[in-house]
Amino acid sequence: MAKKPAKRKKLRILEGSAAIAEIIKTVSPAVVSAYPITPQTHIVEKLAKFKVDGGADYEYVRAESEFAAASIILGAAAAGQRVYSATSSQGLLLMTEVLFNIAGLRLPAVITCANRAISAPINIWNDHADVMAIRDAGWLQFFATDQQEAVDQHLLAYKVAEKLSLPAMVNVDGYILTHALGPVMLPEKKLVKQYLPDYRPAAGTYLDPDRPLTRGAFFGPASYMETRARLHDDLVSAQKIIEKEYRLLRQTLKTPSPVAGFDDGLVAYYGPKNPETILIGLGSMVGTMRETARRRPHIGVLAIKVYRPFPGETIGKIIRRADNVAVLEKAISLGEGGPLYGDLKAALGKNSLNLKNYIVGLGGRDVTEEIIAAIIDDAGRQNEILKFYGQI
Repeated sequence: MAKKPAKRKKLRILEGSAAIAEIIKTVSPAVVSAYPITPQTHIVEKLAKFKVDGGADYEYVRAESEFAAASIILGAAAAGQRVYSATSSQGLLLMTEVLFNIAGLRLPAVITCANRAISAPINIWNDHADVMAIRDAGWLQFFATDQQEAVDQHLLAYKVAEKLSLPAMVNVDGYILTHALGPVMLPEKKLVKQYLPDYRPAAGTYLDPDRPLTRGAFFGPASYMETRARLHDDLVSAQKIIEKEYRLLRQTLKTPSPVAGFDDGLVAYYGPKNPETILIGLGSMVGTMRETARRRPHIGVLAIKVYRPFPGETIGKIIRRADNVAVLEKAISLGEGGPLYGDLKAALGKNSLNLKNYIVGLGGRDVTEEIIAAIIDDAGRQNEILKFYGQI
C-alpha cells in the first residue's frame, strides 16, 4: 500500500520563540551555542530543555558571553558542522568581530536576532538598531513579518547558506514576535529533511586532521580586495538562489500563498496594481501596515523580507507604479536618516524623488494604525524628506 505524502502538522498557537526553537530542533544542527539576553532567551532556553529531556542530539555548548558563543559556532562551522546561535541587541554588538570573521571565512552559520534597541540609554524593547549596526558584515539577512514566516525563513536561511557558503541571520522583532502567541504550522521532520538534507560539506572545504588546510590566512593589499569583491558578488547573486529556494520551500511545505499579493521570498507586495501610495517596511509592523491599508483600496504595502542582499531592482519595479512612497523604519543612521531609505535612494537613483522617510517605533514605541494612517495622509503632501513619527 502506497504511503501517504507527508503533510504539515495542524495549526498551533505558539509563542514565536517556541516555534523557532521547534524548527531548529527539527533542522538538527550539530552544535548550538548561545548566551542568554532579553528578548532572545526563550529560544535558547527551549533548545537547552530539548537537549536535557533527550529530545535533541545536538551538542549544546554553554558560553560565557555572546562573543564566545559566536566563536564556538565559528569553530564548529569551520570543522564542517551545521550550527546555530541566537542573540539580541548588545549581544549582537559583542559578536560583531566574530560575525565579520564568519562571513569572511565563508561559513554557513545561522543566527536568530531577536531585534531590540541598543544602549544608551538602556532599553529592552524592539527596534532594528542592532541588526542595522552590522548590516555590512557580509551576512544574508532575512526579516520575518510573523511567527509563521520566522519558521519558514529559518529553513530558507539554512538552505541558502549551505548552498552558497554564506552565513545567514533571521531577524524577528523582540517581544512582538518572540513572546507573542501566533498561529503556526510546523512541518513534519520528513518534509524538512526533504527540503533540507543533512549538511555534508565537500572534502577539503573544512578543517580535518587527516587533510590539513589553512583558513583565514593573512592577506595583504595584493589579494585582500579580491576576497571582498567575491563576497559582495556572491551576496548579490544570492537573490536568484533565494527566489528559487523559496519557491521550492513553498512547494515542499505546502505554504499558502500570500493574501492577494506577490511574494518571491525577497519582497512581498499587497495591494492594488496601481496604488496612489506604497508603504515600505521591515518586520512585524508590516502586519499593522497591511491592516491599515486593507480599508484603503488605493494603498499598497511592500514588505522587505530580505535586506541583504538588497533587492533594489525588484523593489524599483513595484514602487514605480505609485505616486508616493513612504519608507517606515524602526532604525536611524544617526546624522543621516533611515538606513533602508538610504539603500533605496542609492538603488533607485533619479527614480527616488517620490520617497519619504518616516522613523517610527524606536525603543519599542507602538506603531499604531493611527500613526500609519497619518503617514498615508502626510506622504502625498509633506515636503520634508525625514520625519520622526509617533513622538509624544
